[in-house]
Amino acid sequence: MTELSLTPADQRVADAKAIDGPQSAKLQHISTILRDIAPEYMDLVDRLVARLENARVGAQAPQVGEPMPAFLLPDEEGRLVALADLLEQGPVAIALLRGHWCPFCRINAAGFAEVEPTLGDAQLVAITPEVQQHRRTHKREAGAGFPFLMDMDLGYAMSLGLVVWVEDRLAELILAAGYDIPAYQAMQGWLLPIPAVFVVGRDGIVTARRVDLDYRERMEPDELRRAIALA
Repeated sequence: MTELSLTPADQRVADAKAIDGPQSAKLQHISTILRDIAPEYMDLVDRLVARLENARVGAQAPQVGEPMPAFLLPDEEGRLVALADLLEQGPVAIALLRGHWCPFCRINAAGFAEVEPTLGDAQLVAITPEVQQHRRTHKREAGAGFPFLMDMDLGYAMSLGLVVWVEDRLAELILAAGYDIPAYQAMQGWLLPIPAVFVVGRDGIVTARRVDLDYRERMEPDELRRAIALA
């Protein structure tokens, strides 16, 4: 796992972004590389995903036709952003991301940034548990115009039932690769949000949702655009 240092990871993300194809092809490129250089890590992830699926984690998160819980969270510049205020301007897409260190989140955020100019009155926000510095990095690298909000101590993700505890061995491997998740989040425990996207209409009701228990799979940017067009 020592090969998973930050500089090679940056290159892998850049190589994946350069692939001429859908986002799924870019994410698969990263998965294939990790499977080759970090088989124990990927096996642990496979088992984690299976446990989440068996436990039906995410089933309690807001469904289509249900209200989206409100939030009031700081953006990457420290300004408070409320869901209610965003909805006054149009539909809102809420993307829960793990953080700037996750190559899958980096590719996903960049893909959403590409379609952002086509969303009309709709708005997009990313929510991560990371501190301001790392949210700024994530936003800048993605080329995003949308805000990156801080979910302190994963309180909002917990309210949605979308938090997972990282088991000790998996945490050891992530830390050995140079990623200090608790430090990025300014907290003690090894907790991560489960990636998800919720599209919310002006009335505050969820019109589309996707919860990715396997964080290596994400909503395609075009899928997001279509969902927002119907909100």
